[in-house]
Amino acid sequence: MWVSIQYIISKLIAGSTDTEKSMAQTVLIIGITGGIGLAFAKACQKKGWQIRALHRNPAAAKRRLSALPDIDWISGDGMARQDVLKAAEGVDVIFHAANPPGYAKWRELALPMLENAIAAALAGNARLAFPGNVYNFGPDARPLVNETSPQHPTTRKGQVRVEMEGLLKAAAKKGAKILIVRAGDFFGADAPSSWFHQIMAKPGKKVVSTVYPGRHEAGHSWAYLPDLAETFVQLLERESDLASFDVFHFGGQYFPRGGEMAVKILEVAGVPDGKIGKAPWLVIRLLSPFVTLFREMIEMRYLWQEDLRLDNGKLVAFLGREPHTPVEQALRDSLTEMKCL
Repeated sequence: MWVSIQYIISKLIAGSTDTEKSMAQTVLIIGITGGIGLAFAKACQKKGWQIRALHRNPAAAKRRLSALPDIDWISGDGMARQDVLKAAEGVDVIFHAANPPGYAKWRELALPMLENAIAAALAGNARLAFPGNVYNFGPDARPLVNETSPQHPTTRKGQVRVEMEGLLKAAAKKGAKILIVRAGDFFGADAPSSWFHQIMAKPGKKVVSTVYPGRHEAGHSWAYLPDLAETFVQLLERESDLASFDVFHFGGQYFPRGGEMAVKILEVAGVPDGKIGKAPWLVIRLLSPFVTLFREMIEMRYLWQEDLRLDNGKLVAFLGREPHTPVEQALRDSLTEMKCL
């Protein structure tokens, strides 16, 4: 009899938990046309969540993302606080994935946009989810970094990233709910501005060779966008278990010998003997005084020269496992969608 009662109670609790997890949420995505913003939108749609997207040209964005139906497109600018406040009314989550294109004007644009998202999160008591990266960490934190490793970056963009997370931490002390997930270099079909997309495998062009931008012997961390987006979704489903300011590291695809990523690309493409070239760093350096993107690339080159791995122990302990697609499958799916196979 007691066993039966225990069983009934356990099923009722499980049913309650399942109901809570399956409840649809309303999310506002700022930066939906970027890599992680688009991947997150796809992951949300699979869960049946309602999606709003703030964009300066909703009609053009809707045409571009026509494969994603049922998005509530809202005209507005992330730099305009009233636009963000209005778009965020009644949402449960604000996913802030807006980045200045081409690394340009990070301080002038990234900080004000984040401040506007914070104001909206505070006004509506929404959870603000923020994709972080490894720019925060200087030489004293490497090679293995966790959520509490010291943040003493030696680059301008690293300093901006530290300032951005500082704004988020201060907002949490004022009552905001913050979630940060730090990850390595993005890859996948929906990563248009990534090294993977721009240099290692170009959309629409069959892979017969590739380029590796860094020192082959240095470890490098990659984040497959569908896995990272699914991680955000699973964490947000556990809202009641999250701290007001919570930070997780996403382990992703780590190669102790970074050049193995290029080897895998060629293997998946069916050309294991294909050439692996080097990035034209000398040309990039010579042109860097005249090209903003090249100047910023030179500043971040150290990430390709030195070991850096994200410790995902906290994430695994919280979720039970990190969403993870085997690298061969992730590359095959990415290259297929990019029409490179």
